[in-house]
Formats: sequence, C-alpha cells, structure tokens
Amino acid sequence: MNTVFLLVVLVATAGWITSTVTLRVQSLQNKADRMERRLALVLDHFGIEEPEPAGMDEVRAHLRADRHISAIKEYRRITGAGLAEAKLAVDRLAEAETA
Repeated sequence: MNTVFLLVVLVATAGWITSTVTLRVQSLQNKADRMERRLALVLDHFGIEEPEPAGMDEVRAHLRADRHISAIKEYRRITGAGLAEAKLAVDRLAEAETA
C-alpha cells in the first residue's frame, strides 16, 4: 500500500514539475520572440541590415549544384538555426539567386 501511494505521489510530482518547466520555457520563448521582433524594428528603422554569416558561399555552391538539402544542412551548421528557419532562409536565398 505504501509503495503504491509513494508511486502515485512521485508521478503526480513529476507531472507538476514537467508542466511548470514547460510553462517557464514557453514564457521565455515568448519573451525572446518579442525581443527579436523589437530588434528587427529598430534595425529596419535605422536602415541597418544584418551582416551575412561567414560561409554562405558554400551554401550558394550547394544551391548552384542543385543540392538543396545540403545547402540547408550547411546553413544550419554555419548559423546554428533550426530546421524550419534554415529551410526558409535557404529557400529565400535560392529565390534571390534565380531572380
């Protein structure tokens, strides 16, 4: 009986801790997103463009060779971006290169 009760308490505590940490991480992500939007507005206001990361020539070389996935992998390696962000950036770069 004591073992079952202890197990229930442990599971409930783990669930509470997990939900608390998840909420805190979400709150911090929301704050970071707001800061990025604000920074983008400031940079746009002053006409400042973010410099291109070093190594983008390699990404362009992959695109010219029609190796889109390799270009995304290289972009992620260079910038540390997530998959979705890297794909969007490489897609935009590919559009700019063909235009």
